[in-house]
Amino acid sequence: MTKPSYQQLPIVDLSAVEQGPRARALLREQLHRAAHDVGFFQLVGHGVSDAETEGLLSAMRRFFALPEAERLAIDNVRSPHFRGYTRTGDERTGGRQDWRDQLDIGAERPARVPGPGEPAYWWLEGPNQWPAGLPELRTAALGWIERLSGVAQRLLRELLAAIGAPADFYDPIFGERAHPHLKLVRYPGSAGDGADQGVGAHKDYGFLTLLLQDRVGGLQVQREDGLFHDVPPLPGAFVVNLGELLEVATDGYLVATNHRVVSPPSAVERFSVPFFYNPRLDARVEPLPFPHASAAPGVTDDPANPLFAEYGFNELKGKLRAHPLVAERHHAELLSPA
Repeated sequence: MTKPSYQQLPIVDLSAVEQGPRARALLREQLHRAAHDVGFFQLVGHGVSDAETEGLLSAMRRFFALPEAERLAIDNVRSPHFRGYTRTGDERTGGRQDWRDQLDIGAERPARVPGPGEPAYWWLEGPNQWPAGLPELRTAALGWIERLSGVAQRLLRELLAAIGAPADFYDPIFGERAHPHLKLVRYPGSAGDGADQGVGAHKDYGFLTLLLQDRVGGLQVQREDGLFHDVPPLPGAFVVNLGELLEVATDGYLVATNHRVVSPPSAVERFSVPFFYNPRLDARVEPLPFPHASAAPGVTDDPANPLFAEYGFNELKGKLRAHPLVAERHHAELLSPA
């Protein structure tokens, strides 16, 4: 048996969809293998231009160059919807501080306050917060959400077809009320206490994540040997990983994989843009019918991280854990007693 190489993730070219039956069959074979064996891959041929990418990155850099007072004017502590700016160290993964600051953005919708008997996850739907002096950021970020939603939709359909499932099986739980999530993230260098947790080890809880990372590096993925390996940046590529919903939907045949970010050296900044392709908050994710189901190993059960049938409860659980200041200010009634 050939020993797997950990020098780079599998590379998948989505443009093969347009290059005839043979190229598309090869694409699906590569997707199948990457999603089943690794849960991560580099996506090229996605159609997003360098100009589109630079437009977003340029607006993002201008945001992080704003005076701190202007960034704190849209502090996410002001938002019951968990939207806005998070200061370095205010977000947590695995109970420990993540050494990064970021702007959380979602679909631009009116605030929805849950009524009597309605699920608390409707708090996650609402308006974004935008810096007053940087209108181009709103245009670039919302355009990016729309653009990558289209890429992710195409990719998900190819992935489902790759394992012999109906390509459109999950279309009904996305559509106009899908719940995409975009983060604009800066890693300012290692924390003063010597800790190197940019983001602690975790799995994503949606369907697909498409990550734009700069050339600094720091992303690490847990591979088959149980160790965390660097993911070298690949110019023009998105790093794609599968979320827990796809693992659960396939009873573990497709894998959601632990990953983390190690902070860059103290004098170096790292920027990244993760985009999370998530279904409607009230979506119930049905098991996927596919011919390899009998070979599925089952899902690893984590009592500390239960997964719920309705997607919104999973995201709400994650937000309450990751943003304790927002949770305490706006949602104390949802917090478990210590």
